[in-house]
Amino acid sequence: MNPGTAALTRGLAILEVLADDAGGGLGVVRLAELLGDDKGQVSRTLQTLAEHGYVERDSASLAYRLGWRPFAMAARAGDARLLAAAPPVMRALVRELEESVHLSVRQGRSVLTLLAESPPHALHAPGRVGELTPVATTSAGRVLVSDLEAEELDSVGLAMHRSIIEEVAARGYAIVREEFEPGLVAAAAPIRGPAGTVVAALNVSGPLFRFDGRLEDAASLLVRATDELSAAIGGAVRAGASRT
Repeated sequence: MNPGTAALTRGLAILEVLADDAGGGLGVVRLAELLGDDKGQVSRTLQTLAEHGYVERDSASLAYRLGWRPFAMAARAGDARLLAAAPPVMRALVRELEESVHLSVRQGRSVLTLLAESPPHALHAPGRVGELTPVATTSAGRVLVSDLEAEELDSVGLAMHRSIIEEVAARGYAIVREEFEPGLVAAAAPIRGPAGTVVAALNVSGPLFRFDGRLEDAASLLVRATDELSAAIGGAVRAGASRT
């Protein structure tokens, strides 16, 4: 392997490890251990990635985490039809439910928010474009892995959640109550691509005291909305669902 290829491979490996990190970032020594690579070379690669916005370093802990650029690239590289079709559908859901709606995709063991629409309330569920949240404890995350095989679930650390995810797959939507954050409840439904696989998720979330009693109704609205978006990108929809 020539030096240029080795450096590129190392950089990609670093980005993949940081994408899977659910903590506050990883230091040079820990990254080198995980990659089985030389600490000095890993440090130099991190410096280059940081210069171009792919990673950023916490000034206090000196740990590295993903920077803004991978998220911006992911948003641009996503299906252009989906990114164009989703906003009006999301705004209609916000008007109907008066809660926050997000479009997300899976990135390793995390959920990446691509688009967000929020109601005018001062109190609404958080969610920023480019934000990463856990797969296991979020409604969007459970929907995004609902078509994975058992071995794939194991590989992303979700073996213990297998029965829950099987139930999500059978129902066609997910509901989560206060697992991701105390006082927060959410529902999500899958968007499917041309091959029938889950390519994205649409979720709605809000405070427990205001939204909990409406979650099932919200899930039904989400399923209809995601059928519409699946059809818009030439994807599979439920039997009997409109493809208009």
